[in-house]
Amino acid sequence: METGKIAIFKGKKVRKVIFQNEWWFSVVDVVEALTDSNKPRVYWNTMKTRVKSSDGIELSTICRQLKLIAPDGKMRETDCANTEGIFRIVQSIPSPKAEPFKRWLARVGYERVQEIEDPELATKRTRALYKAKDYPDSWIEKRMRGIEVRETLTDEWKKRNVGGDLEYAILTAEISRATFGMSPSAYKKFKGLKRENLRDHMNDLELIFSMLGEASTTEIAKKQNTQGFVENKITAQKGGAVAGNARKELEYESGEKVSTKKNFKFLKNQTRKIDS
Repeated sequence: METGKIAIFKGKKVRKVIFQNEWWFSVVDVVEALTDSNKPRVYWNTMKTRVKSSDGIELSTICRQLKLIAPDGKMRETDCANTEGIFRIVQSIPSPKAEPFKRWLARVGYERVQEIEDPELATKRTRALYKAKDYPDSWIEKRMRGIEVRETLTDEWKKRNVGGDLEYAILTAEISRATFGMSPSAYKKFKGLKRENLRDHMNDLELIFSMLGEASTTEIAKKQNTQGFVENKITAQKGGAVAGNARKELEYESGEKVSTKKNFKFLKNQTRKIDS
């Protein structure tokens, strides 16, 4: 199962994850996107009871509990459904957004098929999404490189029998603590973020040191041939320390901190000032 990602429908975030080679979507996110409910989980639970009473259909049977990144930054199990299942759920939600959502859902599903056939398309779409959000080209290049470095590291973890998404999150936290002195969840609080992707709110230097920590971890794992979770946890700490020491050296020489509370809103405003 691949690490979860975020899709956007009319400004609403819908978490998704690849399971058994197809997209599975967070049902609660879909409900929130279609109903604008302040309590989408309550709406979903009520909806399951209503549909079962009226149609005799158990909606939970078309769902599967999969791990997605929760608002607190941790991987938590939540009800997910594939494209076919979401179509069925959408039919039971009275919303003017239902038809546009179905078209969006069909397009997202088709894009996955294309990406399997041509992985380069996924990279192009990600780059285009950042461009549409007004990120500067120089930042996009670093972010895309960071994604490649991250994927190389997770591929290495797979080879070394580290475990699954939960173990990856723990090792990532070790790298982050050694690099920045903060876990990803603490870093998000530092930047005033909630459900947002932390790296989408990092500046150039933060991205560079994130890459250094993960790339160093990959190289050490290869050279020392570390196996299993315990050995790779130590490797993650070592790799993060390489980046952490470099960060401290830069901060000493420059007199400025690398980690900053500034997020994408600030980066976007800075870009507009430069362009104007």
